[in-house]
Amino acid sequence: MRPGLYAFAAAASFLGATTYIGLVEQPARLALSGAAMLREWKWSNRRGTLVLSVFAAVSAILAYVQFKTNGDVRWLIGGTVILASWPYAYFVMMPVNVWLFMIPPGTALSPLRKLMRDWGLLEWGHVLIGFAAACVFAWALELPL
Repeated sequence: MRPGLYAFAAAASFLGATTYIGLVEQPARLALSGAAMLREWKWSNRRGTLVLSVFAAVSAILAYVQFKTNGDVRWLIGGTVILASWPYAYFVMMPVNVWLFMIPPGTALSPLRKLMRDWGLLEWGHVLIGFAAACVFAWALELPL
């Protein structure tokens, strides 16, 4: 078993999911009416948070297992980078999430759209985290010590 390869695959899946959110899901969501946009975001956000959290945890655990087998510190670095998505989601994205969850369905469209656009911009931080972790893992896979 090559846990490092699976750690890379989980990080790449994280990267792919976050890229999909930014390039496909968010623009489609912004094309909806206000109530439909909010309703779709609430369901999508709950599921997406779970999926991204699982990808990050699996990737970090497998990276730690790979570090224990070969002692290459790059696996710890990559695992730490992918786990940085948790505090990023909590401290950076959660305030916007709280605002979006608290908006009543009949609210004016303008503040809702602005918050939703802000949320979409913040989601690109997850893309950068996934990209950085995948790059570190690819480096460790391509040039082993």
